[in-house]
Amino acid sequence: MSPPGAGPRVHWIQHAPADDLGCIAPWLARRGLEPGRTAFYEGDTAPALDDFDVLLILGGSMNVDEEALYPWLVEEKRFVAAALAAGKRVLGICLGAQLIAEALGARVARNSESEIGWFDLRLSSAGRASRWFADFPETYPALHWHAYGFELPSGATHLAASARCEQQAFEYDDGRVLALQYHPEVTAANVHRWLADEHLDAASDLPSPRHMATALDSFAAANRLTQHLLDRWLAPQ
Repeated sequence: MSPPGAGPRVHWIQHAPADDLGCIAPWLARRGLEPGRTAFYEGDTAPALDDFDVLLILGGSMNVDEEALYPWLVEEKRFVAAALAAGKRVLGICLGAQLIAEALGARVARNSESEIGWFDLRLSSAGRASRWFADFPETYPALHWHAYGFELPSGATHLAASARCEQQAFEYDDGRVLALQYHPEVTAANVHRWLADEHLDAASDLPSPRHMATALDSFAAANRLTQHLLDRWLAPQ
């Protein structure tokens, strides 16, 4: 954990061994930030709310409505709701974004089609005006891996969409909360590991899914944008 005065105290939630911080880890390390970690799926208990300033909630292969299969989701949902209510800065990615949306009262459900691979992300007018996405291309490729999606929570601002999924990003409470359905954190190494864990060849709507791990220029560009976003979102308020 980062020592007092070294910057925001960052904590992250992991949902599976293969779902790590990706390009966020070196960004934190360069700033001397050593994040705490909780894995409810491993039996960890929630940290005290006073122990962190910023919460990062990563993705996972489970879905928000699968508490029967993953009973630890019940405790995690309580913790996410408590962190939001306590005024913590919260960033959710994929499953993390869906957990935030549900905690804010929005519907989360299976989409009409899965979105796995590189698909263009299109910033909304609010997204183009957002300080988090300042100077980003209006449209750019992003890595996606999800079958569920969320509706826009009441009071949230829609920031981005894709052709397959209208709700790709939103901010809430003047940006204190940021939810990203796509995967801004992933590196090529992450995707190679995911492909080894999943059985995508049976997914008929996925054109050559294994080629997505070879788009090294796309990963490099997407990771740079992610770190620019973090530079802004985690800057002193």
